[in-house]
Amino acid sequence: MQRLLATSILAALLLAAGSGSGEECTAAVVSAAGSAEGAPLLWKNRDTDALSNKLVWVDEQPFDYLCLANADSASGRMCYAGLNTAGFGIINTVAYNLPEDDGEMADLEGAIMADALRSCRTVADFEAYLAANLGPDLGSLANFGVLDAEGGAAVYEVHNHGLERLDAAAAPDGRLVVTNFARTGAEGEGAGYLRFERATELFGELAPERVAARTILERFSRDLGHTLLDHPDLEDLAAQPASPPRWISSRDCIDRPDTSATVVIVGRRAPVPATLWVIPGEPLTAIAVPVWVEAGASPAVLWRGEEAEMWRESLRIKRLLRPSTEGHKGDYLDLTRLDNADGTGWLPALLGTEREILDRTEAFLAEPRGPAELAAFQEQMAERALATLRSVR
Repeated sequence: MQRLLATSILAALLLAAGSGSGEECTAAVVSAAGSAEGAPLLWKNRDTDALSNKLVWVDEQPFDYLCLANADSASGRMCYAGLNTAGFGIINTVAYNLPEDDGEMADLEGAIMADALRSCRTVADFEAYLAANLGPDLGSLANFGVLDAEGGAAVYEVHNHGLERLDAAAAPDGRLVVTNFARTGAEGEGAGYLRFERATELFGELAPERVAARTILERFSRDLGHTLLDHPDLEDLAAQPASPPRWISSRDCIDRPDTSATVVIVGRRAPVPATLWVIPGEPLTAIAVPVWVEAGASPAVLWRGEEAEMWRESLRIKRLLRPSTEGHKGDYLDLTRLDNADGTGWLPALLGTEREILDRTEAFLAEPRGPAELAAFQEQMAERALATLRSVR
């Protein structure tokens, strides 16, 4: 595989001063045997200082791709999750306990992922790409989750001078949870241990049942559970009084104050194309919509303008949920805004629309679809979600 593209390196260098700060994500890779769909799954809750994102479609060779990008850097040369026309998908989390050396390149994971989306067809291709680029200029300190159209699914723990492969199929129940440490890194160091324990707990509650993409979207991505503290389940919020406000900190939860998006990628299973589901914003303030790279575009409300409309609406709702920006007060959310005994919370409406979209998408994909049909349907679903977000007051 060829070396990193010069354009990707240049873009990364221009952004390196701040691009890696605040990146603490929760993710998982699920094997085909472990998923209800019978295809591998990737999940990522992206936690970042860059709360306004875009989902862009990138015209490239040999493969076009969908790319989750920062709103102010939407060229597609820095990606934080994506899917290409070969059915290759990728996500990442920073792994803070892997070795790093002063003076070497760092924080280039977004460029690595964009280059992999442009050039890789399979999990094996990605491994070869990494092996060819190991060295001080790689700029990686990460867990990469990847899947392909052949059913492959793996996690790669990668630093500048080494990589380790973990196959999802070999993991218990076919699931590998990752947060901000690597299993092969320095023991007890890194970050995200509470989120790792909670996500592992959620998957464990399903065993031996196979996990479905909709379960990850509806429940796991929005989870406010905590393995050390008594946090309420979202299903119990309907019984709470509408006032006074009920505050909890979600700093160590899966749904966090700096969660900018959720991506769930369902691998290709012919004749059904691979699907990239995106929740554009903090999951408690947004709605999942499906996108297909074969459509030749991303829905306009996910990329058009200085700020994509669906992220703008989600951030507006986020300010209702987390009204304070003083110090660490933004870590706290008011549970009564989500749901309450008076029925004035917005979460039931968001979940209702999301379930409608999930059901309609399942029915839509029951028949073979061409690019024009995929493009029209994803636009309709995005507009449906946006209408519900606009109704939140």
